[in-house]
Amino acid sequence: MPTRARTHSGAAGAARDRIRGWLLEGLAETAPRQQGPHAAPEGPQQGRRWWRVMCLTGVDYFSTLGYQPGIAALAAGLLSPLATVVLVLVTLAGALPVYRRVAEESPHGAGSIAMLERLLSFWQGKLFVLVLLGFAATDFLITITLSAADASTHLIENPNFSGWLHGDQMAVTLVLVALLGAVFLKGFLEAVGVAVVLVAAYLALNVVVVAAGLWHVLRAASVVVDWSHALSAQHGGVLPMIGLALVYFPKLALGLSGFETGVAVMPHVAGGPGDTEERPAGRVAGTKKLLTTSAVIMSVFLILTSFITTLLIPQKEFAAGGAANGRALAFLAHRYLGSGFGTVYDLSTIAILWFAGASAMAGLLNLMPRYLPRYGMAPRWARAVRPMVLAFIAIAFLVTWLFDADVDSQAGAYATGVLVLISSAAVAVTIAARKARQRYRTVAFAVVAVVFVYTTAANVVERPDGVRIGACFIAGIIVLSLASRLARSFELRVTGLELDAMTERFVRDAAHRTIRFIANEPDRRDAAEYRDKLAQVREDNDVPPEQDFIFVEVSVRDASDFETLLRVRGEVAHHRYRVLTVTGSVVPNALAAFLLHVRDTTGRRPHIYFEWTEGNPFSHFLRFFLFGQGEVAPVTREVLREAEPDRARRPHVHVG
Repeated sequence: MPTRARTHSGAAGAARDRIRGWLLEGLAETAPRQQGPHAAPEGPQQGRRWWRVMCLTGVDYFSTLGYQPGIAALAAGLLSPLATVVLVLVTLAGALPVYRRVAEESPHGAGSIAMLERLLSFWQGKLFVLVLLGFAATDFLITITLSAADASTHLIENPNFSGWLHGDQMAVTLVLVALLGAVFLKGFLEAVGVAVVLVAAYLALNVVVVAAGLWHVLRAASVVVDWSHALSAQHGGVLPMIGLALVYFPKLALGLSGFETGVAVMPHVAGGPGDTEERPAGRVAGTKKLLTTSAVIMSVFLILTSFITTLLIPQKEFAAGGAANGRALAFLAHRYLGSGFGTVYDLSTIAILWFAGASAMAGLLNLMPRYLPRYGMAPRWARAVRPMVLAFIAIAFLVTWLFDADVDSQAGAYATGVLVLISSAAVAVTIAARKARQRYRTVAFAVVAVVFVYTTAANVVERPDGVRIGACFIAGIIVLSLASRLARSFELRVTGLELDAMTERFVRDAAHRTIRFIANEPDRRDAAEYRDKLAQVREDNDVPPEQDFIFVEVSVRDASDFETLLRVRGEVAHHRYRVLTVTGSVVPNALAAFLLHVRDTTGRRPHIYFEWTEGNPFSHFLRFFLFGQGEVAPVTREVLREAEPDRARRPHVHVG
């Protein structure tokens, strides 16, 4: 029995190890290579033509045609075409110029979040970025759930499937989300070619549907007259209609969804022969073509589809339970082009909506590692793809359940995430233009920023669910990020060391005898300070007078930075005392990294001497966590203990 028990236990342990190894595969890599909105940059010779990369963005941007006309009709009613015209004007005169400027300012795909990150330092900058990441997570996750919900709507409402799938909207949506997760657990390869095929087929089918719709409008000219009379009866003159269209426009903000991903895929756009990493002019020009072309294509489709769906579909069909709810263009395809074409259109829509979810998932997997690891706000397993996929799919399941897999109810959360990112981009380019002393552009971008801030506020007031779920994502990211940083506080957190010639000379000289350092918190830096400190250390530690010391002083530049490059500068202070000045983000970790560097370069274990700091240990830990200081001695020892498990090779720490 004991032998069998041990065998069973060993087999179970081996199975657990295999599962753990499978989940954490690729953990050592700095970033996954999934293709998507925030994918890792390709090599300089691996860029793609801008129109091919546009299709990668297009699976997200153009797929909104699957539900945008229906949502616009629900939001604005008969005024939907006029409100859509306002949306198009804001797109072409507002969002497009903003993101063309973002492409110039952030040519490596970091986007507007990185532009704003540079404006703020210390903790307020990090927290601001975490808030924006929360809204970005809202955008991408709702893209997954909303696209899957609309894809299931197209599947269920298709006459060939409605009989045996009717009432199973939730189950079908969850299956689509699960399939998306399965693809990423297996491995998501290069997808630009697939995106080109999907976008080309989907746009071609939409051209046919729009042409058929316009033909029926022309044949039945009375529908235009009836629509005009209905508008006049409901709203009176032209000015009230325009005013209401401006009020309804924020509800149509889903049609702005493609711009943030458009600049995020910049690293995949082929540059010119003279491009460098510092000045990728060809890549910027290609991205501007990508943004402009996609915006123009989408604007034309938005106006035409809104026009034909409003005129040809009864308003009651757009409501929940109606045949056109969430699938207005598919409704027209079946009605005017037959069941066969309608089924082909449904399958195309399902494919591009599902692939939009794949693009969004790839964006999540690359967006979080772009910022959080640099802040120390991601656990170690977050660098592995599969655990992150499982986490995001679990959240997507929860969101789908909370919104009952309904397209209309998720539109507010989606629009909120999109609008917050566009508003932040408008603010960022306004600040950039002001810094460049471009007066007219500053004024123009400021006006655009005001429009988008108003649009965001109106959307939040009208549909508060969006900001609520965004706030949940923000709170979750901040709590988990701070917990992760707390758990990783005792890592070395140093990317490298730069020693000047004087420092190297001091270390070489000290290597001929016992290497002794004194950790000194600089105050007046006069001769009396160094003399008194030296006398105190000798007395506390009973060090003979013939033993010499080197002072080490750490200057904290920005304690909110998790990882930093240490720069060490040596000098002889007051013609007598050797002093090393270290610039880093946190005192104990910088000292530990420097001691290990000295040990490795000299082959000798250095000694470092501290004084105990008076005060409450908890307040000292908070000072260490937030400001990189606090009670330095025990923390330095703990960092050394984690970095060097072998006690015989660990530098000596003395406290008196």
